Amino acid sequence: MTDHSDKGAMKVDVDLVRQLAEMLDATHLTEIEVEDGDRRIRVARKAAPVAAAAPVYHAAPAPAPMAAAAPAATAEAGAPAPASHADAVKSPMVGTAYLSAEPGGKAFVSVGDTVAAGATLLIVEAMKVMNPIVAPSAGKVTAILVDNGQPVEFDQPLVVVE
Repeated sequence: MTDHSDKGAMKVDVDLVRQLAEMLDATHLTEIEVEDGDRRIRVARKAAPVAAAAPVYHAAPAPAPMAAAAPAATAEAGAPAPASHADAVKSPMVGTAYLSAEPGGKAFVSVGDTVAAGATLLIVEAMKVMNPIVAPSAGKVTAILVDNGQPVEFDQPLVVVE
């Protein structure tokens, strides 16, 4: 019996895979893929249980009108303490913010809630993938800076946890 398993087999750069996995954790993404010539490496992890709710969000065409009103309401609510947004949990991607796992469901957090490090604050949908945005440390939620269904930009402040 001859061993042909080495012929044509891709040599995996274990250090690169580890770096990509660390990048997933740091950015709270669920998947990352890199290509280099013929070599393609994809690292993915299972999405949080809220991913099952993804189809429900696509059925609602209402987020666009809400988005037009949301910035004004957010600006008014946040005007007294703009400096407090400097420590806000920010969006790691462009997408749509959802405050609950399903339409009409209970919000993950509310202003005044005490959260543990790693607790889900909200989710950002990007390319039909639900990405949980988690608390970087334990603390009290002092402000929620986005509305449910609101489009968000990369690095946009989402929630203040002090």
